[in-house]
Amino acid sequence: MADGTSPSIKSRVPEAEWQVRVELAALYRLVALNGWDDMIFTHISARVPGPEHHFLINPYGFYFDEITASSLVKVDMEGNIVQDTPYFINPAGFTIHSAVHAAREDAKFVIHLHTVNGVGVAAQAEGLLPVSQNACLLQHQVAYHGYEGLALNHDERERLVADLGDKPLMLLRNHGTLAVGETAAQAWIGIFFLERACAQQVAALSGGREHILLAPDEAQAETKEQGRGIGFISSLAWPGALRQLDRKSPGYDA
Repeated sequence: MADGTSPSIKSRVPEAEWQVRVELAALYRLVALNGWDDMIFTHISARVPGPEHHFLINPYGFYFDEITASSLVKVDMEGNIVQDTPYFINPAGFTIHSAVHAAREDAKFVIHLHTVNGVGVAAQAEGLLPVSQNACLLQHQVAYHGYEGLALNHDERERLVADLGDKPLMLLRNHGTLAVGETAAQAWIGIFFLERACAQQVAALSGGREHILLAPDEAQAETKEQGRGIGFISSLAWPGALRQLDRKSPGYDA
């Protein structure tokens, strides 16, 4: 059972894998710090460097603010645990994350959340609306996938990756949000902007759809182009995010 502690395995894994473990643990802690976790549910994963196509995911039963680099579980593309560990994983997390990692070489980090605002917008027929600057930056980078129930059916993987295509963000209808990135920083800035856009839309719609002011078409077009620079912004924001963790949630790199 998860008890919130894990002995360090730093000396037992390659340096490249350890660095990925630290960055993935940081993502879990950042999600918790922002109040976006869902008790022990939802998942963030990262591909392990090397030809085996293994990836890391959270041990089922840990809260996100307990995750450390050493507690993460390494699995293969069939969901088999390939390391010595007392922990196990959530099959629903494996279904979604294995699909994305297998289909997208650039999807080295995958974040999937069930936030109130993310689910709220994912359940709206119009999806993400251009009601905020954040939304305008992202709107054309967001894919949509219809709800099929708990993600336990492996047949859903093909449909999910087809809907995701080459986009970095997704709204899973009636379910939540998803972001992928070549780096932890890119995945983090993507989910941060998407979650912020969803929160702003929920706030705007609280007055009713008839009162919503959509951004002008010209501004939407301009902001769409500006949104292509989010990857650069991520390299600026990520070091600050790690400094914030060192102050407020230390120990993730153990």
